[in-house]
Amino acid sequence: MSVPLRLRAGARIGARVAVVAFAMSATALADGSLIALPSAPALANHLEAALVRSIVDLRAAALKSALAQIDQVVAARPDFRLAQLVKGDILMAKAGRPVAFASNAFPAREVAPLQDEARARLRRYLDAPPVDELPESLLQLAPNQPYALVVDTSRSRLYVYANDLGTPRYVTDFYISLGRYGVEKEREGDQKTPIGVYTIVSEKEKVPDLYGPRAFPLSYPNDWDRMHGRKGHGIWLHGTMSATYSRPPWATDGCVVLTNDDLARLTKYVDVSRTPVVIGQSVRWLDRRAWQGDRESFLDAFGAWRKDWESRDTGRYLSHYSSRFRSDSGDLAAWKARKREVNAAKSWIKVGVDELSLFTYPGTQGMVMATFVQDYRSSNLSNRTVKRQYWIREAGHWRILHESVVS
Repeated sequence: MSVPLRLRAGARIGARVAVVAFAMSATALADGSLIALPSAPALANHLEAALVRSIVDLRAAALKSALAQIDQVVAARPDFRLAQLVKGDILMAKAGRPVAFASNAFPAREVAPLQDEARARLRRYLDAPPVDELPESLLQLAPNQPYALVVDTSRSRLYVYANDLGTPRYVTDFYISLGRYGVEKEREGDQKTPIGVYTIVSEKEKVPDLYGPRAFPLSYPNDWDRMHGRKGHGIWLHGTMSATYSRPPWATDGCVVLTNDDLARLTKYVDVSRTPVVIGQSVRWLDRRAWQGDRESFLDAFGAWRKDWESRDTGRYLSHYSSRFRSDSGDLAAWKARKREVNAAKSWIKVGVDELSLFTYPGTQGMVMATFVQDYRSSNLSNRTVKRQYWIREAGHWRILHESVVS
């Protein structure tokens, strides 16, 4: 027989113990042990799962079960600082002196980051990603992108999605640590994590212990960052030093950091030079119908741009470009002059598109980044290039804000 357990906003973890506040609901057995919510995907990391169970058992005053769970975690990883702190609280509660993170093992200034970590890990269990919905940011994956990684900085979580014929499908997710001073990186050394769409560009298997067993550098700064004067380098996905199991949510120099166990799990989903990494301040999930509607709306505009280019009606073709358009070689006026001159010399144009990927760009409302292989053929020139465009929603219409040749 089970009884409901409500964990309301402001409720405290532990019998009269304050650990974290959150606003969700869970279900527990009469003995206090945790039942997974039917819609919640299992946690990929069994130590994280045991930690969460121990805290919820503590909330239900099921101290025997809570201690058994946390003992498993501490035995496996004595360097898991949050687990050590939770165990101290459980032991104090068993002694009839319930406290909240009152262990003398850590200085007071170190307690708040561990509270943040507890809050982030609990939030994942109690507010899990809706696996039957789709992330707004992954509008379409190209055939050569078997997986995509989506980072939600507000939740300290990295989500893995598989490419199911262009549509993202949830696979798993991991707890992560991010830049010490938050997000929206602007300059070298600001210890912030960038917001944007990047690609894993390489794998480093021999790195200093600070980075764990391996690291995956990202393509920061990308072309959008450079357009906006953002500087810096060395933004990686990597692990933790050997003496530390995990780091608090805001504790890196700007990189995205996982436990070494989770980094090993993540590695099988990484395809160097192909795996996109979308880093945003929150993930917005859409039901399948809404997601499909957004995708079709954009594809209609993209298809019209391509068709109008092939028509050689330069005026119609240029109507797809924003008045704020910039390219690597100039503004809209320069682009118009060049295109009118080029198109006047053509008797026919055909534009093929392959490997199209579409990402709703985080941090910029109403913008889509499109990357594709363009197979251009005309009466006097043929070439095949990788092109990237940034489209913006203006007065109800999609228009191109920036366009460049990647390779």
